[in-house]
Amino acid sequence: MTTAATPDVVSTIITTIKEAFNWLNSEIFSVGETAVTYGSVVRFLLILVAAWILSFVLQKALQRYADYRNSLAPSSIYALKRITHYAVLLVGFLIAVTSVGIEMTKFAIFASALGIGIGFGMQNLISNFVSGIILLFDKTLKVGDFVELESGVTGEVQEINIRSTIITTNDNIDIIVPNSEFVSGRVTNWTMRDTYRRIKVGFSVAYGTDKELVKTAVLEAAGRVPHTLTDTHHRPPQVWLVEFGDSALKFELVVWLKPEAVNRPGAVHAAFIWEIHTSLMEHKIEIPFPQRDLHIKSWNGEKAQVHVMRDHTAVKSDSEQQPAPEPPSKNDAAGEL
Repeated sequence: MTTAATPDVVSTIITTIKEAFNWLNSEIFSVGETAVTYGSVVRFLLILVAAWILSFVLQKALQRYADYRNSLAPSSIYALKRITHYAVLLVGFLIAVTSVGIEMTKFAIFASALGIGIGFGMQNLISNFVSGIILLFDKTLKVGDFVELESGVTGEVQEINIRSTIITTNDNIDIIVPNSEFVSGRVTNWTMRDTYRRIKVGFSVAYGTDKELVKTAVLEAAGRVPHTLTDTHHRPPQVWLVEFGDSALKFELVVWLKPEAVNRPGAVHAAFIWEIHTSLMEHKIEIPFPQRDLHIKSWNGEKAQVHVMRDHTAVKSDSEQQPAPEPPSKNDAAGEL
């Protein structure tokens, strides 16, 4: 009796389970002659989740392979991982649509609706998506590059996503930039091919100053800045006289930077300015200032006289007592890196 009852119990359990999940066969809507049920929607979502997990596993495998081989550039691995992710998701989506019962020929209805949506409000989204694909294939921009946008934003590229690229500034601020801005706008890539860069730091001295003394002083200042390229056989620091100003001789310190200093333009410029000022003071080289001559034709009916009015920042004459120079302080910008 027990043996005969067992099939009936199993049959009852199976029937109960089928009735419990019978709601999955309920129709939600139909596409043409294809009925979309709750079960097909669940199957659609499960396939998408499986595609996402597969993409994650493949990306991890590619990263481990790159770490093992140690021969591929990080930017190439990043681009390969992103392309693999998009390809797996696309294939998974197509399989999920087919599993619902919608043939690709009938899927043209959704394609038409999508086209209308693109025409009315998704132009920017599609433009940024296509621009992101171009950036991944192109070699002009990659993760780790230090870039300057046309708007003046500077920072290091952290991620290149579907819609946007994340840039981190030197103040540790993350800026989300649409991908289309990199394709249609002008972008300055400071580290595209080479990490060695030359900068020009401008300064001025008073007329009558010995040019050779200025050169000696400023080269000493460049040598004290740790950002200066130490291998100066082919790229030594130079001092250029660039202009005869209204009240000063204008010079430029032309110096090559170490690779690690390229991403800190503000701190590097401040470090050189600090040391240049210190060196000019040590060699007693006058730093000019704007001056104005005021000619008074009459004063209380007296004879016309000429007086020279100077700003309160004027340098005192040699006859005036000069204060004792203060000991040099620490150059904070030089240690920014």
